[in-house]
Amino acid sequence: MLQIQGFVFNFASENTYIIYNENKNAWLIDPGNMKGQETQAIDSFISENGLKIQKILLTHAHIDHVFGLQWAFDTFKVPVTMHKEDQEVLDMLQASGMRFGMQVDPVKADVEYIKEGDELDLDGEKFKIYHVPGHSPGSVVYHHENQKFMISGDVLFEGSIGRTDLYKGNYEQLIDGIKSKLFILDHDTQVFSGHGNPTSIGFEKQYNPFLK
Repeated sequence: MLQIQGFVFNFASENTYIIYNENKNAWLIDPGNMKGQETQAIDSFISENGLKIQKILLTHAHIDHVFGLQWAFDTFKVPVTMHKEDQEVLDMLQASGMRFGMQVDPVKADVEYIKEGDELDLDGEKFKIYHVPGHSPGSVVYHHENQKFMISGDVLFEGSIGRTDLYKGNYEQLIDGIKSKLFILDHDTQVFSGHGNPTSIGFEKQYNPFLK
């Protein structure tokens, strides 16, 4: 049985997640922690629970989801897993920081690319990968079919969707991806989003005003 621990980090109230099992093997997803107390909080949780980070996963590479990426790579020395289409977004990190009046260094890390149809395995627990662009070109969703949950990044929120006015955003593409790839899943599938509260596929199909 997998456990999910969420953290809310940085000025954007971004959700960072750790998924782990009884063997203490774990994945770190979207490390948005900034220096100081935020990094200390996530580092303490990992240490106190004896977790071994096996992968660093990105749902996408917008700045609020990668503030702690360099720290994570340097600390755990495992590759960063992401979709190739968001590499250019990650490469724009310095410019993105300047828009917020922040000095952000480029990330130097080993990267492994994933694509639609790939599966990731955490000690036999398999996750399907869905490529759902529109918020960013390489946005992906990690779906655990057996335990009925997904990490959706900024694709789908409780009562909302990811904004599409950013670089290479596309409203129609995002809506189509959600409806064709996520809304076909079981209604009770939990959705752990990049911001805000968890929700479910059934709730969003019924109440999300963008997806009526």
